[in-house]
Amino acid sequence: MDTTVGTLIVAAVILAAIVAIAWAWSRRKQAQSEVVSPPKPHMGIKPVSDPVEGSYVSTTKAGHPLERVAVHGLGIRTTGELVVTDGGVIMDLAGREDFLIPRRDIVSVDTTNGMIGKFVERGGIIRITWHLGDDLVDTGFRTRYSASTTPTVDRIREMIEEAQ
Repeated sequence: MDTTVGTLIVAAVILAAIVAIAWAWSRRKQAQSEVVSPPKPHMGIKPVSDPVEGSYVSTTKAGHPLERVAVHGLGIRTTGELVVTDGGVIMDLAGREDFLIPRRDIVSVDTTNGMIGKFVERGGIIRITWHLGDDLVDTGFRTRYSASTTPTVDRIREMIEEAQ
């Protein structure tokens, strides 16, 4: 009898936690409903380097690494590739729509060791700060091989300098 009651209590607590998380995510999406959808990659842009394998970490409000952008699938972590092109940076994501960070919208690129629940070694996440409509956001990408991080950051920096 005691184990049945205990099991029911644990199940109720777990169910309440799941409902609370779903409710909070839904409210965050409603609050961010005015955030524009990122552009999709289009024909005519050409890669300037090989794709870099890794993990898309998330997109957050710039300067607020714990404030995830929930709309348009930007808040969901997944594997994928980062592709530097002549038109910007493409996030080629597994199981989700790819998106383009247009060259003209990129403000800066650097590295960080943490972003919205993903913490790694110093400089392990590439962080691209860019304009998504009227919002300034940070998009994080962790390369599969650490040796790919610095060359990728350098290519994006070169692209920013050429655009100015």
